[in-house]
Amino acid sequence: MKNIVILISGNGSNMAAIVQTAHLEHWATQWDVHVAAVISNKTDAKGLDFARSHGIATEVVNHKAYANRENFDAAIVQHINKFEDANHPALVVLAGFMRILTPDFVNRYAGRLVNIHPSLLPAFPGLHTHQRALDAGCKVAGATVHLVTPEIDHGPILAQAIVPVLSDDTADTLAARVLTQEHLIYPRAIAKLLQIS
Repeated sequence: MKNIVILISGNGSNMAAIVQTAHLEHWATQWDVHVAAVISNKTDAKGLDFARSHGIATEVVNHKAYANRENFDAAIVQHINKFEDANHPALVVLAGFMRILTPDFVNRYAGRLVNIHPSLLPAFPGLHTHQRALDAGCKVAGATVHLVTPEIDHGPILAQAIVPVLSDDTADTLAARVLTQEHLIYPRAIAKLLQIS
């Protein structure tokens, strides 16, 4: 069984899209792939309720309980380790996980740590991507699924979706349209990465 462990901080809408796609496309029975766990750094993350309602194991590792980023990441690793073994290392998926990970963590999961970013990378890494795209006068925006490397939002690109920027767009309206595309491309990119598409 190939396990997927998803890290979230909030609503987990991308996590939900992955779980729903895995169910609809029968990943478990057809390709032996299973969303095994959802881990959050926040106890009140709404995505945890969705995961529980779908029979997925959930864990909370509150970053505020740790003295530094290294200790927090080490705790996350311990939880991920519950869902993998030497023959079947887990794919670790960041789905709105709002913590910067240490290079040691990133290197540990090199090649199997995936993120989605709400811009057409390499444009606009970091925060406030939609407002920055509007401020720059971009005609298109979008989302990028990429492998995670120690340099934030600079890993190899796995998939992208383009969204037109409308003349009356605000950061919120643009974000909402980009999010609908995120929900489509993230499961596809994961499936391709796991060679099940």
